[in-house]
Amino acid sequence: MATQSAAVLITRPKSEGDAFAAALVARFGPRVRPVVSPLLAPRNLTPDLPDQDYAAVVFTSAQAVEAAGPYLPRLPRQAWCVGAKTARAASLAGFDARSGGGDGDALVRALAADPPKGSILYLRGVDTAFNLLERLREFGIDADEAVVYLQSPQDLGPEALDLLRQRTDVIVPLFSPRSARLFRAALPKAAQARLHIAAMSANVAEALQDLPRAHLTIALRPDAPAMLDAVETLLVQLPAP
Repeated sequence: MATQSAAVLITRPKSEGDAFAAALVARFGPRVRPVVSPLLAPRNLTPDLPDQDYAAVVFTSAQAVEAAGPYLPRLPRQAWCVGAKTARAASLAGFDARSGGGDGDALVRALAADPPKGSILYLRGVDTAFNLLERLREFGIDADEAVVYLQSPQDLGPEALDLLRQRTDVIVPLFSPRSARLFRAALPKAAQARLHIAAMSANVAEALQDLPRAHLTIALRPDAPAMLDAVETLLVQLPAP
């Protein structure tokens, strides 16, 4: 008898959502049925960068690396990145990339331990959950910032809404406090699904507030592999079909 696949609702921006869906299928095969329904859509911006030479750039997302494309001739080659995925994107873009360890605090500690010989330019999105610039300055590191992209909210798609209206178990990986808040607000009034939440951090879990759920697990590290582990924890806890 075939085992029923568990629905996994992925609300990341499309490129990241598709990549996570592929990682789910590669790891769990027919045990999962990914449903990709982005709640955020990225759009790159073209600000004027500060007119000075920098020793290094800082990226806290792969989207920021992509948005930096038009500025590459003006940017230094050294790049500090929040985690391995962002560092890979920066390396592919031609930077000498170093990973800071997975989250903002770890990135600040890594920079403080081995600061570049000169000023830093932090390229970021409009909405951030961590004030990196302020933290760097606390350590005496001279830094500027430029906002190079934004993530516009969008509605859940019909397939996701239909899934949430069914009396069924749905695993929902959430990667940021903002996406958690948007998911909470996007739930249809007639939602009957039993939600099993995988949160990337305690801050993500906190952003859900009183959202009813059957299970909540927090990833051991703020990265995609740890989120896959969190999904596996939830798969084991699902009731038998």
